Amino acid sequence: MTANSKLTIAAHALAWLELARRRGREVLTSEEVAASVNTNAVIVRRSLGDLQRAGLVRARRGNGAGFSLGRSAAEISLLDIWLAVSAEPLLALHRSEPNLECPVGRGIRPVLTDLYDEATNAFRAALARSTVDDVLERILR
Repeated sequence: MTANSKLTIAAHALAWLELARRRGREVLTSEEVAASVNTNAVIVRRSLGDLQRAGLVRARRGNGAGFSLGRSAAEISLLDIWLAVSAEPLLALHRSEPNLECPVGRGIRPVLTDLYDEATNAFRAALARSTVDDVLERILR
């Protein structure tokens, strides 16, 4: 299994958009963002599309086309970003029903559901405490 890097790509894109804004560039193309992330612009466009649907970025069409922040970097939490780009749950149970004849198979789902809910709540709380502005400030130190 591979780790999900959607949050990382999206946070990187937003931090780069904020740094560009601070340097006087309100709009960046997906190619410019992709160059910073060092990935294909199609991947970045997908991420920026998710962020746009969540209101975290704005897209400009036509002359001067590109993307800009939809809100202040200090108002965009990492939780906002995660919710915009990661539709799947953080942790998941079996894809198929375990063997209910087995004592472990019968009892594992409720136990893991409780533990996964607790872990997800802690994860969400940690992400909610940091903003794009916080991330960029740490990067620039």
